[in-house]
Amino acid sequence: MDLHDFSGGEMYFDEQLSERVSTLIEMASEAYAEGNAEISLLKAYFLAPKSLSVLVAVYRFYYYQHRYDDALDCADKAMTIVAEKLNMNIPWRKLDMTTLGYGLMTSMTLVRFYLLALKGAGYLNLRLNRIEEGVQMLEKVRELDTEDRLGTGYLLETVESYQRRKAANFGKLTVVA
Repeated sequence: MDLHDFSGGEMYFDEQLSERVSTLIEMASEAYAEGNAEISLLKAYFLAPKSLSVLVAVYRFYYYQHRYDDALDCADKAMTIVAEKLNMNIPWRKLDMTTLGYGLMTSMTLVRFYLLALKGAGYLNLRLNRIEEGVQMLEKVRELDTEDRLGTGYLLETVESYQRRKAANFGKLTVVA
């Protein structure tokens, strides 16, 4: 499966939003520099809680504000919504190639979105110093994206390199009394 193939269906941002939700997203974009974007984004989310476009907008806002726990909540909600659409209502830890294959029969782009959300959640967990959880999420993406089209391998290599350097330096520590 080529996760860079975008011809498999509509992208999340192609979904039709109500005029009110679109206006709120636009208002948030214009208010970002002044720090007033969150209210418009939350109103949009209240009006369209299952909209992936809205969730991505809220996720990005929280991510760029370094509010990683809030961004992680958005990634989790997005994965839940996509899993429902793909009839993959199982925890990400139990996701396998067979289940993913059934999802692909519904929508390649939604499967890709799901895996990118899982990768994002893994990265956020790393940023929150929840290394084990983050690595497990990234390893799941790598397991399912056998060609590493989503670039998860690089993140895992970076974590492994950091952990090796940290372990090597641990032995060099001296205690000063």
